[in-house]
Amino acid sequence: MRLSTVILPIHRWAEGQQTWRRAEDLGFHAGYTYDHLSWRTFRDGPWFGAIPTLTAAATATTKLRLGTMVTSPNFRHPVTLAKELISLDDVSGGRVTLGIGAGGTGFDATALGQEPWTPRERADRFAEFTALLDRLLTEDAVSHEGVFYSADEARNIPGCVQRPRLPFAVAATGPRGLRLAARYGQAWVTTGDPKLYEAGTPEQSAEALRGQLDRLGAACAEAGRDAADLDRILLTGFTPERTGPLQSVDAFVDFAGRHQELGFTELVVHWPIPDSDFAADQAVFEKIATEAPAQLGDDGAQA
Repeated sequence: MRLSTVILPIHRWAEGQQTWRRAEDLGFHAGYTYDHLSWRTFRDGPWFGAIPTLTAAATATTKLRLGTMVTSPNFRHPVTLAKELISLDDVSGGRVTLGIGAGGTGFDATALGQEPWTPRERADRFAEFTALLDRLLTEDAVSHEGVFYSADEARNIPGCVQRPRLPFAVAATGPRGLRLAARYGQAWVTTGDPKLYEAGTPEQSAEALRGQLDRLGAACAEAGRDAADLDRILLTGFTPERTGPLQSVDAFVDFAGRHQELGFTELVVHWPIPDSDFAADQAVFEKIATEAPAQLGDDGAQA
């Protein structure tokens, strides 16, 4: 069981860089950030770009893996994104994971002046986006004429430091997204069942997650893959437990142990932000980071 953190890009770098360095010092496996133009209750406050933030974090750290949690087609194009990712992978020395998902109906969905896409169109775009991005990150030159995205001899030399490309962590719960995870993913990401967030129980959440894992396994079997080949990541804070597991080391170990038994290999916790949904005691959070992995059988958070 690996323990990672997601650091929201809400601070100017003079302050923000200290958080990324601290995450590495605490032994987190990875530091992720959200790839949005703005997000929820943080919309009217500072919010910086994910790729520049991760590039800066790459120069401020040496071992911490870095990634998006997650990138979507809402305002990204595979051609330009691939160039940025190859550059980021190079700057970091091959420490980048791309969290990738279909996106939702939040502010990103209309920021470029478009109407929000229907769920089916998001799924259609996500499928084409992921397949083209896979090619762009593995081939020197790519031409593609698709329904939503095109490329005309797009060059991506020298490619990623990580071979054949940097890993994809595919966020998905529906059948089409799970098939994408099975085909292209090196990891799979979930936040649980959103319908249970407000009034569900931990037991109901566990059952829902078990069902998602079963469907992932079926999608992998259909694709001729062993589901055990994929890391299984739970982005915490969106299950009925909310921030409860961050109240103490014991509470976290209990929560993490139950999800480890379900089959998850990595838990991602939000770096504390006072006066927000992610408020938590910083001292307790850091104690969890340094003490919980050993109790969960992690023989080294940074792998």
